[in-house]
Amino acid sequence: MKKNTEASHYDILAVRAANGDQIAFAELYEYSFPRVYNFIFAKVKDAELADDIVSDVFIKVYQKLGMYDREKAAFSTWLFRMALNTMTDNLRKQDRKREDTWEDFFDPAGPVSEQPESVALKKEQNDTLLKAIDKLNERGRRIVELKFWSGLSNTEIAEIMDLSVSNVGTILTRAMIKLRKILGDNAPDLGE
Repeated sequence: MKKNTEASHYDILAVRAANGDQIAFAELYEYSFPRVYNFIFAKVKDAELADDIVSDVFIKVYQKLGMYDREKAAFSTWLFRMALNTMTDNLRKQDRKREDTWEDFFDPAGPVSEQPESVALKKEQNDTLLKAIDKLNERGRRIVELKFWSGLSNTEIAEIMDLSVSNVGTILTRAMIKLRKILGDNAPDLGE
């Protein structure tokens, strides 16, 4: 129930922002930015490119907010469809596939108390997880990214990807099984 209340709060903010309420838009941006950024970065694996795409997404959101209709979809659905389309358009324009790793995104220095072995192990696990996710089919990969990097519910993912909630659950379960097989003993606990 909290999720529905949260979603309706942001739907109302979106309507207010569409009517020129800058404070409402700022709150939407603060809430949405990390979720959209994580989703896009998980796909492009390049901090600079992710920054560019996220900027494009929020420029489009600002320009098209007047077209948002809360009766047709939740704000998060509308936003992530726009993010997905913007990212897809941008990636089509790229001449080469990016092979950067997560250290562009995460602070490799971390706390001083962290041992170098721990940092190296974490980097290796992140690289292994990213490579395993890349072995999933496109739909499974997108659902995993939306679920774990953006923190969306199966219902929100279903709306964004135009699938049934049960289909999202099935695809996610199959993707997690495949990831566990690929990773074997190295499988992290993603807390489905």
